[in-house]
Amino acid sequence: MIALVVAAAAPSVMDRLSQIPDHFWLRLSLLVLAIIAVVLVWRKLAGANKVILAVIGGLALSLVGFNWIYERNEPSWASPTVSWLAGFLTSKGPANKARH
Repeated sequence: MIALVVAAAAPSVMDRLSQIPDHFWLRLSLLVLAIIAVVLVWRKLAGANKVILAVIGGLALSLVGFNWIYERNEPSWASPTVSWLAGFLTSKGPANKARH
């Protein structure tokens, strides 16, 4: 008898799922779509010439790296390396330390 009272008082799974905000479901669906896109692109590129893939990857990483150095908008884990490289390469100005 007590088990029935406890079971009736416990919220159902659907009640708990309905309490999760909508933006979480949007982000989760975007993450799943991004993973599917990465897998599809990865499979397409698996048959490509590895040298050309290396050149394209190196160019992409260089563009991101030079952008971080010039704009000083790098993530916190890259700040030591970018700060060291900014001494040799041109940059827009000092790093913005007022991030949140």
